[in-house]
Amino acid sequence: MFARISHQTPQPSRRPCQPARWLAFLPLAGLLAACGNSASTINERAPRVGSAETLYNNGVDALRSDRYLLSVNQFDTLQRNYPYSQYTANAQLMEGYANYLLNKYPEAVQQLDRFLELHPTSTDAAYAFYLRALCYYEQVADVQRDQQGTIEAMDALEEVITRFPQSPYARDAQLKIDLCRDHLAGKEMLVGRYYQQQNDFPAAAGRYQRVVQDFQTTNHVPEALERLVEVYLDMGLLEQARKTGSVLAYNYPSSKWYEDAYVHLRAHHLIKGVDGKDNKQGRNIFQRAWHSVF
Repeated sequence: MFARISHQTPQPSRRPCQPARWLAFLPLAGLLAACGNSASTINERAPRVGSAETLYNNGVDALRSDRYLLSVNQFDTLQRNYPYSQYTANAQLMEGYANYLLNKYPEAVQQLDRFLELHPTSTDAAYAFYLRALCYYEQVADVQRDQQGTIEAMDALEEVITRFPQSPYARDAQLKIDLCRDHLAGKEMLVGRYYQQQNDFPAAAGRYQRVVQDFQTTNHVPEALERLVEVYLDMGLLEQARKTGSVLAYNYPSSKWYEDAYVHLRAHHLIKGVDGKDNKQGRNIFQRAWHSVF
């Protein structure tokens, strides 16, 4: 059984390819400490097959000294030669972690899936699901590329929250889900801007609308609303443009995107200068407009 160590879950960086690797190490810390001095000296070359305990301790020692490939080899040898050993379950989990540190994410997922299939009720199942989710999260592609990997990462992270809402991994999983959603919204914006540049305004509007409707908590929404104003004006949908500008004004009055939308709307005589009194009276109208634009 792995030792439980309480840590505050770190805030992940805004770049969705830097998960909290130290958090992934939590269930292993006590186990590694317990095996400190019992491991024998390791030969970096292919070792002879020793006992299950020897292989396990060698793998732990290699993991502690950052020799991850050797660690994988030791844990794999243990599993192949002693499939029913008391050390085998932990070896599966720790080999998954070592592969994760080697950036061998498919191999890590395969190992973690094997562990979860054989030990679904393990006390370390929460950690295994979380580490599995991190493997998908690490493979999130740049917004220029296909985002299927981002969707898979979100699914895996949501499974952590659904299965283990009270675990120390749930909060970090939610933070990473939010970053994945922001990433997907960024992809929609990229495609929308491309369509807009190609004068395919209906296609561009569809992308921007999806950002507003499906990714309302991301920081891409103000730009999406402003660009909707632009494409509605280009399509001659003046009332839609005015309503969208109202939504932008109400929700993001200090945004530079509202300033840009204001210029466009005023150029088309769809808006007048708004003083503080008129703005206060119009807030309810703007709030209702959020639901009436789309």
